[in-house]
Amino acid sequence: MTATLDEAKRIHFIGIGGCSMSGIARILKAQGHEVTGSDRGVTQFTDRLERDGVTVYYGHKAEQAANADLIVYSAAIKPDNPERVYAREHGIPELERSVALGQLSARFHEVVAVAGCHGKTTITSMLAFVNETANLDATVHVGGFMELLDGGVRLGKSDLFITEACEYVESFLTLKPTIAIVNNIDNDHLDYYGDIAHIVEAFRKFLALVPPTGSILACIDDAYVRDLIGELGDNVITYGLNEGDIHADALRFDTLGFPSFDLYDHGERIGRVTLKVPGQHNVINALAVYGTAKLCGVSFADYVLAMERFQNTSRRFELLGEKNGVKVFHDYGHHPNEIKETLAAATHVPHGKIFCVFQCNSFTRARTLFCENVTCFRDADEVLVPDIYPGREIDTGIVHARDMVDGINRETHNAQYLGTFENIAAYLDAHAVPGDIVITVGSGDVYRQSQKLL
Repeated sequence: MTATLDEAKRIHFIGIGGCSMSGIARILKAQGHEVTGSDRGVTQFTDRLERDGVTVYYGHKAEQAANADLIVYSAAIKPDNPERVYAREHGIPELERSVALGQLSARFHEVVAVAGCHGKTTITSMLAFVNETANLDATVHVGGFMELLDGGVRLGKSDLFITEACEYVESFLTLKPTIAIVNNIDNDHLDYYGDIAHIVEAFRKFLALVPPTGSILACIDDAYVRDLIGELGDNVITYGLNEGDIHADALRFDTLGFPSFDLYDHGERIGRVTLKVPGQHNVINALAVYGTAKLCGVSFADYVLAMERFQNTSRRFELLGEKNGVKVFHDYGHHPNEIKETLAAATHVPHGKIFCVFQCNSFTRARTLFCENVTCFRDADEVLVPDIYPGREIDTGIVHARDMVDGINRETHNAQYLGTFENIAAYLDAHAVPGDIVITVGSGDVYRQSQKLL
C-alpha cells in the first residue's frame, strides 16, 4: 500500500536540515501534523524549524524514528540509515521527499510549478515577492534561502501553492500543477538521464500533468521548449526576450548592471519594468513572473513594485565582500549556460578584469560538459580552476580538473589549474588590483571555500 501524508499524524523527516525538506516539514507542521526530524548537524534552516516547534535531532539514531506514523527522507539518505532501517523493521511507511511534495501539492486548488534547468529558484523567489506585494497569501516553497522568508518557505492561508519543480531524477512528475512554467531545457543531470532526449521526454511528461483548464508558460527563446510547444494545446502562453506573447523591448542597463525594459503583452505595451538584479537572463525570468502574476490576478502596478523590491537570493550573483578594492561575488551556476549568463551579467558591472573561479561539482559533469567545446568563459579575463568537487561520485581517475582547463583553453585560452583555494587566494593577492572583480561559480563547496579569498 502506498504511504500517504493524509494517513499520518506523526511524521519524521530524515535529512530535515535541507532547504526543501525543512520547507515541507514547516508546511506540514502548520497544517496540523506532529513533525520531528534529524540531520547530521546544524544548517541555516534548522533554527527556524525549532522556532516553529519542530523537534530536531542532530545525528541519526534508530530510536528517533520510534514514534512516527510516516518517514519522509531526502535523496541523500541511503537505505542503511539507522532510522530508515528501524522504519522497515517496524513497518513504518516511507516517502521520498519529492513524493511527499507531490502529495502536499494535491492539497491546494491552484498550484504554480516552476520548472526549467536554470532559473527555477530565481523565478520562484520573484513570485514570493509578488505574493507579498499583492497579498495573495500563498504558500511558497523555494529551493534556496530567502531573507524575505527567513528560510525557504512561506506559510499561507489561501488555496494557492507556488513551488519549484525540480527535474532531477524526474522528481517534478509527482506534482499536481495547474500553472506550469518551463523556462528552459538543457543537458544537465546526465548522470541520471544519459542524453538530452531523455531530459526532453521528462519535460514532456511534466507538461502533460497540466489539465486542459490550466495554463503553461513556455520560454520561446529555448529551442527545446519551442519544439514542445507544437505538441501542446491552446493553453500555452509564450514569453521571450524579443518574441513571444510576452516579451521585452528597449532593454537598458544602469551602471550596476541592472536592466530595465518595456514589457509587451500580446502586442500591447503594458509599461516599464526596472530590476535590481543583473543580467538579461533575469529579464527573461521576470517575463515568466509577469505571465504567472497576471494569471493569479495580480495588477501590473503590484508586479512592477515587486520587481523593484526583489534582490537575488543567497548564492545568486551574491556579493560576498571586498578585499583590497577587489569585489568577490558568488553564483550557484554550475552548467555552461548558467556560467555564460552569470559572466555576461558581470560585464555590465563596472570592473577592471574579471577573474572567474570555477569549481566543477561532479566528475560526470566535468567529463560531459567541460572538456570539449567549452565556450561559456569568453567574458572572463582569467579562469582559475581548483580540483573537482566529487559530490555524489567517487573519483575513478577518468577525468581531472586539468582536462577541463585544456578544454577551456582550446576555445578561450584564459584558464589555469591551481588545485586549491589557498593557491587561488595567493594568486589573486598577487594579480588582482583595485577595481577588478572575482566571481566564484559552482554548486560544490565553493561557496564556503570562497571565504578564503577574502
